[in-house]
Amino acid sequence: MATPVVTKTAWKLQEIVAHASNVSSLVLGKASGRLLATGGDDCRVNLWSINKPNCIMSLTGHTSPVESVRLNTPEELIVAGSQSGSIRVWDLEAAKILRTLMGHKANICSLDFHPYGEFVASGSQDTNIKLWDIRRKGCVFRYRGHSQAVRCLRFSPDGKWLASAADDHTVKLWDLTAGKMMSEFPGHTGPVNVVEFHPNEYLLASGSSDRTIRFWDLEKFQVVSCIEGEPGPVRSVLFNPDGCCLYSGCQDSLRVYGWEPERCFDVVLVSWGKVADLAVCNDQLIGVAFSQSNVSSYVVDLTRVTRTGTVAQDLVQDSRPLAQQSAHPSAPLRRIYERPSTACSKPQRVKQNSESERRSPSSEDDRDERESRAEIQNAEEYNEIFQPKNSISRTPPRRSEPFPAPPEDDTATAKEAAKPTPPMDSQFPVPNAEPAIIPATRNEPIGLKASDFLPAVKMPQQAELVDEDAMSQIRKGHDTMCVVLTSRHKNLDTVRAVWTTGDIKTSVDSAVAINDLSVVVDLLNIVNQKASLWKLDLCTTVLPQIEKLLQSKYESYVQTGCTSLKLILQRFLPLITDILAAPPSVGVDISREERLHKCRLCYKQLKSISGLVKSKSALSGRHGSAFRELHLLMASLD
Repeated sequence: MATPVVTKTAWKLQEIVAHASNVSSLVLGKASGRLLATGGDDCRVNLWSINKPNCIMSLTGHTSPVESVRLNTPEELIVAGSQSGSIRVWDLEAAKILRTLMGHKANICSLDFHPYGEFVASGSQDTNIKLWDIRRKGCVFRYRGHSQAVRCLRFSPDGKWLASAADDHTVKLWDLTAGKMMSEFPGHTGPVNVVEFHPNEYLLASGSSDRTIRFWDLEKFQVVSCIEGEPGPVRSVLFNPDGCCLYSGCQDSLRVYGWEPERCFDVVLVSWGKVADLAVCNDQLIGVAFSQSNVSSYVVDLTRVTRTGTVAQDLVQDSRPLAQQSAHPSAPLRRIYERPSTACSKPQRVKQNSESERRSPSSEDDRDERESRAEIQNAEEYNEIFQPKNSISRTPPRRSEPFPAPPEDDTATAKEAAKPTPPMDSQFPVPNAEPAIIPATRNEPIGLKASDFLPAVKMPQQAELVDEDAMSQIRKGHDTMCVVLTSRHKNLDTVRAVWTTGDIKTSVDSAVAINDLSVVVDLLNIVNQKASLWKLDLCTTVLPQIEKLLQSKYESYVQTGCTSLKLILQRFLPLITDILAAPPSVGVDISREERLHKCRLCYKQLKSISGLVKSKSALSGRHGSAFRELHLLMASLD
């Protein structure tokens, strides 16, 4: 009998270079889960098909970096807001721009399409929220109330409400038919990054930089529950399509939550760093993240993730047994959103603004629209996704096949993955016997036992411990530690004596010659605070030491090495590559030959370090993020 193929719970799908410069925003198509739109500092909006290497379409027209992008529900329109405050809407099937919307005075931080109407909401750093009519190219209404930048906007499923989250730590709910604020939801102690409506119930979830998620009852306008203890700022939340749970995307982890009562169903470790958006398709959760010009996509198999409360672990720990907790009666279902009678109905127009608020079509707008264009770079992929298959449906075809998981490394790993694992509780992680990396902040020393420094437990058959024996046990290892600290202090005095002469290169050489990494770390922590102290001569001496620090088991050593390497890459890598690529000079130039020799030496050392950085870039947590950033900075070495 053949052994069944066991897939991983989460895996990295692909990594692409999305733009010529830094990526500033991205969004997934929620209908198909296969369409990805990115906006970059190169003023372009690029469209990609997940798990395909090439760009499908590149949209141009903005003259400043694109700060926010959003796809409508059927994935036929895309809207992008720029740093200058302008908004452009493209028709993806026609491959042309539809509208240019002007009116905001600062960066466009958030956008959202109305669920069944040709309306767009925009939030800006100027603290204003505007509702736009795409058909008439005008502003329908302006909502005021936030005091800082509006980071997220979401329409309710029935299209009657608009929720906004801002840096002023508040969430506000706006009534579109009345044109006014219905309620304000305070409570967060940090900027609110994301809000999401429940697909069926009158329930709203909000995630903040204060590492909390709050659930709000939209009938009673009060908090239902609050989940604390997230491993980092909450960057993305998404309700399951059937509304059974909430997915929370944080630093290198996906968490599955229930809210009445608040509890964590499951935790999945995913090395996606700072995840930017989530979507569910074919019982798989797709997450996307970006760093500099690179975009990575990840897949979590939801069939292997706990999404119900049958084995839930409450985040609020109490003394009740699990059987009693599961018997807790569930909260009554909130009212269901009222759906429109026809899919063609539009939301009621809110209010006709004055001529100064509504921007009518002008020759300047027409010129902007003519200058905006769509470059179809992959015609075959474009025709498959955007071209209509008949004269009625304009929805991109949904692919029924899920993303295949990568094969397991060996049979043993597959068998281990097949075993059901209980969900992890964020407040009680399972401790490792001996950590691979010794954290910088810890309560107990590594390798030492407190019992070695305390009197032995008195047993009935043992005689009473005398004071001399107790003191000898307490002082065990004290002399050795004093010798180590004295030697380190002497070495630091030697380095400091050279440092005061102003010769930094010689002081670094003396620290390296001592052959004590702790002294090198202390010195680099000082040099890292002032980037102007770094010279090419210093790099040739420090780079071998950085390679040792990156392989250290101490977290503080690794972080110092990452900081120093990042400074070197940012300041000297372009110089090194340019000098090495330059043609040979005519005649004899001693200074140029010396500089060329130093660049060759640094390049050789960086190539040696790049392999180490690449091997550690798959780590999770703080270390993984630092090594992934370094890996991207070192991409030009290849």
